[in-house]
Amino acid sequence: MTLHDAPKIILENVTLGYDRRPAVHHVSGEIAPGDLLAVCGPNGGGKSTFLKGLAGLIAPMGGRILRGGAKAGAFAHLPQATEIDRTFPICIQDFIALGGLRRKGLFSGFSGDEDARVGQAIDAIGLSGLEARGLETLSGGQMQRALFARLVVEDCAVILLDEPFGAIDAATTLDLLALIAAWRAEGRTVIAALHEFDIVRQAFPKTLLLAREAIFWGDTAQALSPENLKKAKDMAAAYDARARLCERDEAEHADAV
Repeated sequence: MTLHDAPKIILENVTLGYDRRPAVHHVSGEIAPGDLLAVCGPNGGGKSTFLKGLAGLIAPMGGRILRGGAKAGAFAHLPQATEIDRTFPICIQDFIALGGLRRKGLFSGFSGDEDARVGQAIDAIGLSGLEARGLETLSGGQMQRALFARLVVEDCAVILLDEPFGAIDAATTLDLLALIAAWRAEGRTVIAALHEFDIVRQAFPKTLLLAREAIFWGDTAQALSPENLKKAKDMAAAYDARARLCERDEAEHADAV
């Protein structure tokens, strides 16, 4: 797969969840090659679950995800910063170099070309001079830059970003948005779970508004209309109320037994 050969992704009535409990229900739609898609919605609405399903980290409970012949593992996935163990003893340069494992293999070692690729990513993302520092020494913005540099090294045609702009400074946000725009210009597909509506309206032409179910999938201005946002909020509240009822029923059943 080349930079300009991102696959079409098709979701057919997809339900995703954990421990037999659905978190995303009956979502259908298409993501065209080179799309720039935001996934928005209330907390607990299934945004992270949706990305993990696309990445192949969880299998659908129902329906199917078609990836145009590409393997799920061929998609680059950037998790939320809270999922990264920053106490792991590794320097920034080696952490970024891990992006090449998919391409090079675990035991193949790193060639001069690969070292050059890592160095170019470090320069491009603004981390020059910090290569030997440990992850625990980084600010939030620097850590996010390191994660994006690893994606540059990973060099995938489909990139999945989970809350990439949380708790980072404005300068880092602008730099990372510029990188996302460059990825799109290269023909890559970028799908990002976001809650910053100003960034979505500015930089993402398409949006999936998700509240366990798809409220709207299409033009961002329409997706984030007041009517659709209210519908998403109301649907999330209804799911929360339903979950509390289920938990109460399970507790009552356990007591009866």
